[in-house]
Amino acid sequence: MTPAAVPDDAHEWVSFEDQDEERTWVFDVTFLTSNWTCIFGRGCQGVLTGPAEELVHGCCSYGAHFVDGADRRRVEKVAARLTAEQWQYRAKAKKGGITKKNRAGEVATRIVDGACIFLNRTDFATGPGCALHQVALAEGRNPLELKPEVCWQLPLRRDDTVAEDGHVTTTITQWDRKHWGPGGEQFHWWCTESPEAFVGLRPVYEEMAAELAEMVGKKTFKRLRTYLIDRDRRRAERVPLPHPVLRSAETAPPGTAQSSSGSASSSSSSSWLSSQPGTSDPRMRS
Repeated sequence: MTPAAVPDDAHEWVSFEDQDEERTWVFDVTFLTSNWTCIFGRGCQGVLTGPAEELVHGCCSYGAHFVDGADRRRVEKVAARLTAEQWQYRAKAKKGGITKKNRAGEVATRIVDGACIFLNRTDFATGPGCALHQVALAEGRNPLELKPEVCWQLPLRRDDTVAEDGHVTTTITQWDRKHWGPGGEQFHWWCTESPEAFVGLRPVYEEMAAELAEMVGKKTFKRLRTYLIDRDRRRAERVPLPHPVLRSAETAPPGTAQSSSGSASSSSSSSWLSSQPGTSDPRMRS
């Protein structure tokens, strides 16, 4: 019998229970420990139907969808203080606003000259890039403080599923091409399925530590980071991750009885492999 090949799209995951609420966290370990990095202006081909590296649009060709009213108001407040020297399309924003509403009633940033109104182009004094991102860096701030939520999360994605009993399962993974909807299949290129973008010097969970902490909370991110560091140690020592029940038995004080369900859910974690479509992408987040 011919041995079965490892699926090309296999991902490793880890899960653990929240210590303060009825929630299970699930993390895409394969992506978070990869060396993906944003290559905007350094080989990114954009998300049009053909290669367009020379435009330096990145993933900004279709505008950014706001997740809620608070997200929109925060960006509008920042936009109001940007100067003409910082923002190429300030005058157009003053005249027509920064947002539009599509047929589905979703609010997104306006498209001007073929891309998001906040995208400074190659002929602008600041150079190409998101005006909000550029201003944040100039002010010594993290861009997530100024940009639309979906933009700073890229290429991370958070999905919350609520069971009938109210228990929430929150999954953090990479944005795949499929998450754009039908239009994603028309992209000529997408960064999380392209080796060109896996050239970072640090794993994603370190490169995007601030973004992850904002998405899941500092406490949960600290637990995730501790697990990933311990995972690296175990891999180096070729020691597998024991089942949570066994780990609980190893750390329990002498004479402490274990329940039939093992350790308390807040301290348990498990890891597994799954196969899923191997692409990603972050803007049409619902």
